[in-house]
Amino acid sequence: MENVNLKSGEFLVKDVEAKNIFIPEEFNEEQRMIAQSCRDFMEADVLPKLDEIDKGERQLMKDILKKSGELGLLGIAIPEQYNGFEQSFLTQMLVAEVIGAGYSFSVAFMCHCGIGTMPIMYYGNDDQRNKYVAKLATGELIGAYCLTEPGAGSDANSGKTNAKLSEDGKYYILNGQKMWITNGGFCDTQVVFAKVENDRILSAFIVESNWPGVVIGPDEHKMGIKGSSTTQIYYNDVKVPVENMLGKRGEGFRIALNILHLGRMKLGANVIGAAKQTITDSVRYANERKQFGSLLSSFGAIKQKLAKMAVKCYAHESAIYRVSQDVDILIDKYKSEGKDHGMAAIEGIAHYAVEDAILKVWGSEMLDFIVDEGVQIHGGMGYSAEMNVERAYRDSRINRIFEGTNEINRLLVVEAATKRAMKGEYDLFGPAEELYNNINNITDDKKAYESYFDKKRRYIKNFKKVIMLTVYSATQKFGRKFMREQEVVNNLSDLIMELYLAESTVLRVEKLEGLNGENPINKDILDVFVNDTAFVIFKNAKDAIYSITEGEEAEKLTEAIKTLTDIEGVNLMNKYRRIADKLIDDNEYKF
Repeated sequence: MENVNLKSGEFLVKDVEAKNIFIPEEFNEEQRMIAQSCRDFMEADVLPKLDEIDKGERQLMKDILKKSGELGLLGIAIPEQYNGFEQSFLTQMLVAEVIGAGYSFSVAFMCHCGIGTMPIMYYGNDDQRNKYVAKLATGELIGAYCLTEPGAGSDANSGKTNAKLSEDGKYYILNGQKMWITNGGFCDTQVVFAKVENDRILSAFIVESNWPGVVIGPDEHKMGIKGSSTTQIYYNDVKVPVENMLGKRGEGFRIALNILHLGRMKLGANVIGAAKQTITDSVRYANERKQFGSLLSSFGAIKQKLAKMAVKCYAHESAIYRVSQDVDILIDKYKSEGKDHGMAAIEGIAHYAVEDAILKVWGSEMLDFIVDEGVQIHGGMGYSAEMNVERAYRDSRINRIFEGTNEINRLLVVEAATKRAMKGEYDLFGPAEELYNNINNITDDKKAYESYFDKKRRYIKNFKKVIMLTVYSATQKFGRKFMREQEVVNNLSDLIMELYLAESTVLRVEKLEGLNGENPINKDILDVFVNDTAFVIFKNAKDAIYSITEGEEAEKLTEAIKTLTDIEGVNLMNKYRRIADKLIDDNEYKF
């Protein structure tokens, strides 16, 4: 594969060829073996114990995490010198997907491997890495991440936890309180954020749970992820050695933000595993349950539900592995320029701020849709704790809050994309202004003859034009303060997200056909998704335009948007049925 990738957000103005993206069908044998090792572990040590795990026994969860460490699963992202396997970011995301089917266990696992370990890996010095990361990679130590406070949620930098240098200069004396701490009940190490003295910005510290003054509260009783230990932690004059400051003084907020980029991206992979498991559970139930003398899977309404679930999962998967390859390319570039593994990795991941916010929001909402439909397909049994789909429904809901709420991340999608354009990383506003000034001459640019993929690429180009017109209109109306108009920003965010998912799906299906030949089912999935995207693009753009302007200008813009989202109709009923029939025949998600 040629190493060609776009900057974060550049997909808004620049096209990429299908041959230059990665699709999940291209995973090599080693990657598939690693994924299978994860599945084997899940089937042996996690899935048979789901009911026990949900009782919240701390030691059980810790034992299972340690077992995964003994098998090497906790060290996938860690360099060999620290007892890890230093796999590519693509491989890390594949592992995150597989583990995502593990309900509460996946939360504990991903917390440990991600936000519990990687701040020390990325920002720690060699001594800190040797002391902590080498043991976190094997499961000898279990990690947690302590950022949120009772008065500081989305506004993390407003936290009150404080660290004062001791008179002898050997320790920081830590006082404060953290809440919603995943793995809090059994963690050995904590990455704790606090302000030193009267600093305005956070610093970060590595704290050991057994130090005097560290008090761990009882587990919270939660709607879902009941097996995940979630606690408050109190710090009462905890003496933190000065050598346990992570990074530099005042660098904590940057560390927190960059680690959240990682968490969002990995969550985007996690939900794929959960979605596939729920789809499989649903189709198997539909293939067994009879009503009115026929299997549920024979009814058109059920087929439509199954097909919609599969389409959303397929599209999200396409986008996740597309950007994962981009991250790997950028990490390799940074390493070639002399950055060490840690800095190359975190800067490569953090660069794709637009995409990781997209995939966090879209993926969490995709999973919520799928588990909701899964419960509906199960009917009354879906409401029973006997069925995994009931657990899936409850466990899914937290994902729209985790790693920054979806409301915050929707704002981030637009803010990051427009800021990069304003900095000149790509030209968004030039083409947008030209489009706007020629609003009366906008056409569909439909050719007399187009191939299937030429047509889909034209649709994608048109969707990009809609976004340019809408963004330009918003910035012209509201100026640099347009981010305050959050309702309009939400419309813009939904436009950008749908575009990225649709383009990723087009590229995947096109590349797959080039590799394996035509597959009508893949095209059915693509047709359905692009059809839905056109509607979402039109509605959000129109809603935004009428919030921005009115009268003749609004009518002109709406007419242009209508032209650019006018796609060829498709027989959705037949496509839903063909997609569902494949699911039903396979008796599992197998696309």
